[in-house]
Amino acid sequence: MLKLFSKITSVVLLNLVLTLGVHAATIDVISSGAFYATMEELKPAFEEKTGHKINLQSGSSMGASTTSIPNRLRRGETFDLIILASNQLDKMIDDGFAVKGSRVDLVHSSIGMMVRKGQPKPDISTKAAFDKVLMDAKSIGYSASASGTHLAEKVFPNFGESVMNKAKLIVGDRVATWIGRGDLEIGFQQVSEIVPFTGEKGSVDLVGPIPAPYQKVTIFSIGVAKGSKEPVAAQELVKFLTSKENYPRLTEQGLIPAAVATEKAK
Repeated sequence: MLKLFSKITSVVLLNLVLTLGVHAATIDVISSGAFYATMEELKPAFEEKTGHKINLQSGSSMGASTTSIPNRLRRGETFDLIILASNQLDKMIDDGFAVKGSRVDLVHSSIGMMVRKGQPKPDISTKAAFDKVLMDAKSIGYSASASGTHLAEKVFPNFGESVMNKAKLIVGDRVATWIGRGDLEIGFQQVSEIVPFTGEKGSVDLVGPIPAPYQKVTIFSIGVAKGSKEPVAAQELVKFLTSKENYPRLTEQGLIPAAVATEKAK
């Protein structure tokens, strides 16, 4: 009787393992820089909780770079989920590269300024103070994604060639890398893209969010890519990323959960 029970138990356990194996999925995710570090941090917790695996890649929300998410989708690369600026996700939906009705807003993200670690942090608390910093800076770096596009189109032109000529567009790399090496004096990127390069072992210091009227808060959203091979598992990940249990992690990265920002706006 004992041997029979042991045999039955072994069969049940084997079937359970096989069943879990069949349903465990690998979810291909591509994220723009504003959410990439957060996605990296949340990845192990999701994998442990669900048994699914995440194959995470990085790309910018927009721009001419071959690594931008829109360009990669247009080349025929396939993913299950894409995370990028909401207006760009809407374009991907309109163009048929993402599933209509799948957009879910994740976070609100602000533009920040950084300097090389240990360098004096200039005052950028007011428009006048920020204007002076831009004019006095010897060199400026900005990204090829949402924050950089805003600065290049809406901020830098206000100062004419005196600022435009010393501002460098960084393509295919993090602005923080250039600032940390000392190649550029000040740099701009989403706050959440700067935070991973700060701290005791970091190479830059976050000065803070840029002031009004220059600030632009960007909503970053997630959507299901057309042709997703794991739509069910993908929805599990979306639910996980928007759960309240992860709000503290988002805040630590300099992000505001979309649901919180919406509630505050009411």
